[in-house]
Amino acid sequence: MFFDKELLKGYIKKLTEPKVLIVGDLAIDEMIYGDAERISREAPVLILRHTNTKIILGGASNAAHNAATLSQGHVSVCGVCGDDYQSGQMFAAFKNAGINTENLIKDSTRKTTTKTRISGSITTSITQQIVRIDRQTNTQISKDTEDKLIKKLEKAIPENDAIILSDYHIGTLTDKVVAKAIELANKFNKIIVVDAQKNLEKYKNVTSMTPNEPDTQKSTGIVLNTEEDLKRAGDKLLKETNAKSILITCGADGMFVTKPNNDYTKIPVFNKSEVFDVTGAGDTVTAVYSLALATGADAVYAAIIGNIAASLVVRQFGCATTTVEELLKAVETL
Repeated sequence: MFFDKELLKGYIKKLTEPKVLIVGDLAIDEMIYGDAERISREAPVLILRHTNTKIILGGASNAAHNAATLSQGHVSVCGVCGDDYQSGQMFAAFKNAGINTENLIKDSTRKTTTKTRISGSITTSITQQIVRIDRQTNTQISKDTEDKLIKKLEKAIPENDAIILSDYHIGTLTDKVVAKAIELANKFNKIIVVDAQKNLEKYKNVTSMTPNEPDTQKSTGIVLNTEEDLKRAGDKLLKETNAKSILITCGADGMFVTKPNNDYTKIPVFNKSEVFDVTGAGDTVTAVYSLALATGADAVYAAIIGNIAASLVVRQFGCATTTVEELLKAVETL
C-alpha cells in the first residue's frame, strides 16, 4: 500500500495535543512474581518465595495508559471502581501514569476489577504464569451510579477532543450511558470511537469502531475467510451503526479499514518476527487510532499509526505502551 511518510510523521508529532476521555470498564492487573523453592508438604503445589508485585493498568485503563504516554497529561478516565483496597491501587496507578481521575466514581457495592496473575521462575528457566484470580462484579452498575456517571459525562465530554468507549461487558457501559456519551460527543463535535467485544449494533452514530476479527464475525454473522468477506462485514457494520469508518483488526493479517461508498484499505501487519505478548495490543490500537483521528488524520492514516504502535507493544510482556519518539523511529524503518 502507498502512504505519505512525511504526512504520517506529521500526524504522529501531533499525538501529544488532543485531550482524550476513556469511558468504560476500568481494571488493574496485579502481577505477583516469585522464585520456585520446593513442593509444599500440605499439598502437591509449588511454594514461591515472593520477589515483587507490579500493578499494571488493564481493561479500559490500559487504553487510557496508552493514550497518556502519547498525549502528555491530557487523558482522563470516567468509570466505576469499588471502595476497597484494590481501588487504592487503581488510583495510585492512574496517578503514576499522569491520568486524571476526577470522573472516577467509587461504588461500595462493587469490586474494583482486578486480574491477579501469579508467576514463578527458577534460575535456569523463564518466568511462567501459574494461576490467575479475577475479582469483579458481573452485573450492570446501579441506577444511582449510572446517574452519577452521566453527570460526569455531561461535564467531561465538552472538555475533551476524543472519547473512547471501552466495553469489556463488566457493567459500566449501560444502554443509557452509551446513548448519552454518543449524544454529547456528536452535540459538541467530538471524535468518539468504540472498542467493544459484542453488541456492536447498539453503538450508533459514532466516529468509528475497532472490532477484531472474531468479534466482527459474531456481530455480522459473516465468516471472514477472504478480503471480500471483510468488505461485506465492514459495509454491514457501517449500515447498522452509521459510523464514519470501521477498523477491523485481523491479528497477524493486519487491519482492514472500511469507509462509505465502497472505500476499502487493507493494511499489512508491520511486525511478524518479534511478537512476544499480544496482551493489550487491541487497547493500544484503539487509543492511538483515536488520538490520530483527533489530530485530523483520516481513518486509514490513523489505522496505520495504530498498527505501528501495536507492532511495538507486542514486543513487550503484559499490557505495554509506546511513545511518540518510538513511533517516529519505527516509521523510518517501514
